[in-house]
Amino acid sequence: MAYNKAREERKWRLWKETEEKQMRQLGVDEKTIKKLREHDWAIFNADRRFYQRVQETGTYLEEVAELEQQSEIRTVEDFLNSIENEQLFQVLITVDRLTLQAILLKIQGFSVSEIAALIDLNEQTVYKRLNRLKKKIKNILG
Repeated sequence: MAYNKAREERKWRLWKETEEKQMRQLGVDEKTIKKLREHDWAIFNADRRFYQRVQETGTYLEEVAELEQQSEIRTVEDFLNSIENEQLFQVLITVDRLTLQAILLKIQGFSVSEIAALIDLNEQTVYKRLNRLKKKIKNILG
């Protein structure tokens, strides 16, 4: 929820009026009450600036997270479209679909055993496909 300066200031003023009324009843002089008011006002403003910055930072981080989620690679086509290196792209478009799926799943953080189960291949087969692709990429990109 956004920081609402006007609402917080109203709450502060109500609290301060109640406090000052109690101090007057207790016989505190006006000079001391005024000094205390100025001190409390400075603290309120410092807190306000802090909370506004926290709000702005939170909004910025939410926007960044939203952009990151939008650019998340979910399909083999998204993966291929995200490749900026032309040589790497040329290597990847020559690879079969299952190997591309295995690469995508590996990038997403799946283990080889999980990948094997998801694409219905033997674990050794997944290892071999990934290793062959690594060799191709190393040969072309150096």
